[in-house]
Amino acid sequence: MSASGTFIHRFEPATAPGQAPLLLLHGTGGDENDLLPLGRTVAPGAALLSPRGRTLEAGMPRFFRRLAEGVFDEDDLTRRTHELADFVEEARAEYGLPAPIALGFSNGANIAAAMLLLRPEVLSGAVLLRAMSPFARPPVAALAAKPVLIVSGSFDPIIPEENAARLAATLSGAGASVEHRSLPTGHGLSQADLGLVRDWLAQRQALAA
Repeated sequence: MSASGTFIHRFEPATAPGQAPLLLLHGTGGDENDLLPLGRTVAPGAALLSPRGRTLEAGMPRFFRRLAEGVFDEDDLTRRTHELADFVEEARAEYGLPAPIALGFSNGANIAAAMLLLRPEVLSGAVLLRAMSPFARPPVAALAAKPVLIVSGSFDPIIPEENAARLAATLSGAGASVEHRSLPTGHGLSQADLGLVRDWLAQRQALAA
């Protein structure tokens, strides 16, 4: 099946050689266009794959259902994570891509974290912006030093610092190479986020060269 038949998405081919593609995963109410400017800023020239979440909450796209703020429908999360992982594999074949680095914000970061735990082979790494632990009881995963950057906001009213720290511990315990940074900001993204992500991606690029 063509990737274009499973998720509405945008794809921008790479214009600079040797960079890992980015899988851009928007937050609640976003769409396939939302994170393209961010992707272009933090990884100039990289291929960008940006799907739209297929769940609606009060008309707003999301990647999976939640029962309340911070309370996820874990059965739906599991199903939607596998759907998204299948889409990524189809898109890789269609567009000739290596395994991407997920760059997710909020709801998108949460499904990226779930993909690391359920389908780790699909991603080469992840940047999780304002993420929280997606599962009450995380599944066992083997992440084999997969690089992960988690960026939290110390004044985030939605995600308690303890929850983000728990996610970092879960991924580290599964073998990922996790860097967890906290910025003096809220749930929204700041210029400091952009600088952190850009530098982290550049480091990964240098190590891979």
